[in-house]
Amino acid sequence: MQKEEKHNIHSTVRILDEEVKRKKAFKISIKEGSAMSFGSDLGNSLITPLATEIGGNSIHIGLISALSGLFSPLVQIKGDRLMESMSRKKIVARFILLQAIMWLPIALLGLLYSKNILTDSLPWLLIAFYTVLAIAGSFTAPSWFSWLGDLVNEKERGKFFAKRNVYIGISGIIGLLFGGFILKYFKANNSIFMGFLILFSTSFLFTIIANYYIKRQYEPKFKLDKKSYFSFFSFIKRFDNYGKFSVYQSFFNLAIMIASPFFALYMLENLGFKNNYMLYMIVSLTSTFFYLLFTPLAGKFSDKYGNLKLLWISNIFFAITPLLWIFVKSPLQIIFLPQLSAGIANAALAIAITNYTYGSASKEHRGLCMAYTNILIGVGAFFGSIIGGFLIRNITLNAFNSFIFVFIIAAIARILVALVFLPRLKEVKRVSKLRLHFPIHLSLTRPFRFLHLEHSILGFLHPKAAKIKFIP
Repeated sequence: MQKEEKHNIHSTVRILDEEVKRKKAFKISIKEGSAMSFGSDLGNSLITPLATEIGGNSIHIGLISALSGLFSPLVQIKGDRLMESMSRKKIVARFILLQAIMWLPIALLGLLYSKNILTDSLPWLLIAFYTVLAIAGSFTAPSWFSWLGDLVNEKERGKFFAKRNVYIGISGIIGLLFGGFILKYFKANNSIFMGFLILFSTSFLFTIIANYYIKRQYEPKFKLDKKSYFSFFSFIKRFDNYGKFSVYQSFFNLAIMIASPFFALYMLENLGFKNNYMLYMIVSLTSTFFYLLFTPLAGKFSDKYGNLKLLWISNIFFAITPLLWIFVKSPLQIIFLPQLSAGIANAALAIAITNYTYGSASKEHRGLCMAYTNILIGVGAFFGSIIGGFLIRNITLNAFNSFIFVFIIAAIARILVALVFLPRLKEVKRVSKLRLHFPIHLSLTRPFRFLHLEHSILGFLHPKAAKIKFIP
């Protein structure tokens, strides 16, 4: 009896110790994500402005999205296999460091342009450097996703990821405001390329800080069994509920990326924001503000009503967003029409896709399933970006410019994808029925009692894993 009692005591102590480590890991994860978000949101928001300043056009900007979206998922298979021989913490830390380093050559491109050095090659160098940066982030994705899945209890996922997303969103807003202020100051002093140098160097610094926190975060014991591996073709051939979900994401991202990379370009070239980068940054971050506002609601909705209904909400607002861009002329119109729509869409998407994936894939297969899914996403994003860039550059219509034409095509594509694929998916957990009369009463005069981003490249998991980058 004494041995049994001692064994029970030791088991209880281990469980309590594990719980303490998990709670501490949650706090560290929020700090790490906030630092990563500040650095990556700041850097990512400056890629399009930098491209236009060094001679880039819509083709270059489309390729920035397309190549990073195509090649990044391919390396995730290798990233998943690395877990057979390396700890998840080591994998994530190593490739975050590479991400940090890649901000430095990007920071120097503006200075090279100001000195008339390799001017014709600079847009292509930007594409190459940014693609490597995205690939480095993708190496971390399977490990990070598997790691967080082991830390967070299924019943707490909606709440935890909603809270985490709010913190990293606030950090991203601060980064964007900082970037806008610095860029405005240096542009006014005719030294904008020095501003780019300072800001991309700041992205480097905050990514290093994120790496520091990753090394301090608790990692539950885990080793990937080689027998758990299965081929990409087996994954496609099976075409179960999660397989259908993956194919849906591929076509969804194709539809998204027809227009998504070009909203920023439309603001800079057609709406006159190139003359006021501070205003550009402020307007750009408003979708993040709306994302933060609606993320807690999305988390609660996911926990109670499931993720499939949340996907429908996301798709509807994503379909509306490009149409709203057609009618906007002023900053206020942009903020309260397409940016509001994009914020709601992204809040729903980030929670729904993360939780649906955790609920659909087993512990051993999460990383590999996500890698294969992201290959399909990358293929869709690649062709979507190429289609959008080609249409903007080559279509000329008397009735309206090529941007408006692309926005209409994107809206049609987004709603068609939802109508074709979402009815084929099944909810992966028991949820409450959503009544049509909406028992929650929305008060427009007291929104915070009710509640308690689309200018960046594809991604939905983490600032370094493909980033919860807000999709327009």
